[in-house]
Amino acid sequence: MKRWYWILSAFLLLSLPGAGQAVMTLEEALALALKQNYDIRVARSSADIDAANNTAGNAGMLPSIGVSASDQFSYDQVSSTLASGATSTASGARVNNLSSDLGLSWTLFNGGKMFVTRNKLRQINELGEIQFREQVDQTVSDIILAYYDVVRQKQQLASIREVIRYNTERVTILEASFRAGMVPKTDLLQSQVDLNVFTENAIIQETVVLASKRKLNQLICRDAETAFEVTDSIRLDYTPNRDDFREKIYSRNTQVLGLQKQADISALTVREMNASRWPGLSLSAGYGYSLNTNTAGSVTRNQVFGPSVGGSLSWSLFNGGNINRQVRVARLQEQSARFALESVKTAVNTRLQNALSDYDQAVKLMELEKGNTLLAKENLTISLDRLRLGQTTALEVRQAEESYIQSLTRYIQFAYTAKLAETTLRQLVSNL
Repeated sequence: MKRWYWILSAFLLLSLPGAGQAVMTLEEALALALKQNYDIRVARSSADIDAANNTAGNAGMLPSIGVSASDQFSYDQVSSTLASGATSTASGARVNNLSSDLGLSWTLFNGGKMFVTRNKLRQINELGEIQFREQVDQTVSDIILAYYDVVRQKQQLASIREVIRYNTERVTILEASFRAGMVPKTDLLQSQVDLNVFTENAIIQETVVLASKRKLNQLICRDAETAFEVTDSIRLDYTPNRDDFREKIYSRNTQVLGLQKQADISALTVREMNASRWPGLSLSAGYGYSLNTNTAGSVTRNQVFGPSVGGSLSWSLFNGGNINRQVRVARLQEQSARFALESVKTAVNTRLQNALSDYDQAVKLMELEKGNTLLAKENLTISLDRLRLGQTTALEVRQAEESYIQSLTRYIQFAYTAKLAETTLRQLVSNL
């Protein structure tokens, strides 16, 4: 039995998934995600569409110029009766109508709507860029948390394996003590059961590590089974500046900026609708050419060409109250956007305060638990030495092992909570 326990423990210690694999840093993971993540690509495409629509032509500020041409030919049998009573017939009369035109149409005035629309297109373009930044920030946040979740799960696995080493040593001591008749067999059996349980926990934790790696691979948009390793610790070197947060929380937060921009766009929509109340003035100009030939007509050839210019004025005096309805709807949409903006400001401020509290608490708990971990490890070492000398019971060592693994687990969780709070704080001010 002793030999099999040693073999199993050695196997667990040496079979860490990814052993010998290259370490992927957080910076490398972020670089891959920014290049390959599909959500970022979709957001970039949406922003590019908004930019492509942001033109003076799309706002109706530029003229439209077109060229048209047509040619119609017929070969007819013609029979004509004149007013004088005379008649004429023609067989195989050739009729040809050729025309071409170069035309320009330009709206000169439409109540200022074209200028409002142009401004609205700029605002939509800026909104697209803000939404792109928001998606990038969210993806970066997801990558950071997923990366350090892998680190956390690996640390948890390492702590379980460390306790397995202590447990294996306890089994060895109790096996020797039992053979010497110093302890009952029940102590030995219980230590073997405990070793089996920790071994099972290690196997389960290996599966958790692999699942967390697959999640990170998914965010990076590569095959879920792509092998990689991560760093061994959660990096914490952040000191939040509360004054800086109070200054930047509304001026840099992408959620706030996005809703502010949507409210501005809604206000411009109101102005667009109101502009429809004014008359519209447009200019038209062109240069035309036409040639008509008719071998059976009184005029066999007629040619006309030259420039033309004109204008038109249109004014909708009544359209069933649709303009009033559109203006009212636009104002309600603007009001709704303002309410949403104030709501998200409150929510963002609450997230900020919670994240600051979580970070401060996690850092304090980490410091406390760091001391607890050192004490628990020393207590476990002393308990094993006392067990080896026959000065304590197996129950005391078992309790020391449990205390140590629980302390390690709490410390790892506190470190991850601190990183989670730090990431939230950075994301709130778009500083990831």
